[in-house]
Amino acid sequence: MSVKSTPALSIRSVSMSYGAEKVLDGIDVDLAAGEVLGLLGPSGCGKTTLLRLVSGLLLPLEGEIDIAGRTVAAPAKGLALPPEQRGLGMVFQDYALWPHLSVARNVSFPLEMQKVSGSEKKERVMRALDRVGLASMAERRPSDLSGGQQQRVAIARAIVAEPPLVLFDEPLSNLDRELRETMVEELSDLVAELNLSAVYVTHDHAEALTLANHVAVMRGGHIEQLATPDDLVNRPSTVEVADFLRLGCLMPALRSEASWCIEGTDLALPEGPAEGSRARILLPERAVRLDDSGPARLKTEIVRVQTRSTGKAITLRVLGTEFLIRLVSNKPARQGERVDLSYSPNDLQWFHAVD
Repeated sequence: MSVKSTPALSIRSVSMSYGAEKVLDGIDVDLAAGEVLGLLGPSGCGKTTLLRLVSGLLLPLEGEIDIAGRTVAAPAKGLALPPEQRGLGMVFQDYALWPHLSVARNVSFPLEMQKVSGSEKKERVMRALDRVGLASMAERRPSDLSGGQQQRVAIARAIVAEPPLVLFDEPLSNLDRELRETMVEELSDLVAELNLSAVYVTHDHAEALTLANHVAVMRGGHIEQLATPDDLVNRPSTVEVADFLRLGCLMPALRSEASWCIEGTDLALPEGPAEGSRARILLPERAVRLDDSGPARLKTEIVRVQTRSTGKAITLRVLGTEFLIRLVSNKPARQGERVDLSYSPNDLQWFHAVD
């Protein structure tokens, strides 16, 4: 019989307030060892506050936080370990490297804080640098390195003490989009190679979906949905998740005596929910084709065409409405052209709306 491994992180009923404002409300999360949890959401949703609670920079008002099976915060028990006693690695937005120190000295800092002896410290520093592919640059200064190499130094410093959990605080947010897209793939490969247990905070969808095994989409101090990247994209649990992830076109629907239709139009929809008279529907971008080959069609007008490396990014307006549909296609398209879009009714996702 297999033995269940201890989670890298357990968060139980954690709440946090700033004065009268509740910024986190009953957060529950388990992260398995060797996996990455992405905390995704807009500014002010609570993701950075949650990361600070895990790190020990803030203390929860309620709940309990365990790291690798050890309780590090439990207000009801009077327990609150400071950051230096939680054994965490951290990678910050600006990497927080000391410019006057060599790469090796930057990486050795956590071991110096733990008073690790000279020979063991040197061996562990070189092992960490070797794991991130920078052993030959140990004596260089951070200013001699590229942005990607500096990030690897920051990761080496985060893992040199072999922590049970590494926290990433939007480490790519200061990079321009082109470099960020390159770096997220590299960082994803590196995190997988190192088999890190990690929490990764970001407001960027692509980063979270690329890097994390599970993603918590946060909104207004609570977790709207916690799921794998595939489940988030294919089965968003709420309108808010679908909207935040920009998964497609969201439209209100009404049920008449005969059928469902898009609100404000006579555009009939396939059979919808058996109960209620109002709903929201998601027409996923991945389900739409710029032709009339599918079983269901929408009449649209092209309002914008932009060139992308993967094809033409086309924005279309459903005729008779203000609803916009976006897709990428290699087919010729011109602004102002009226075209049929096709989709399968099975691809529509319905969300209950309060009557």
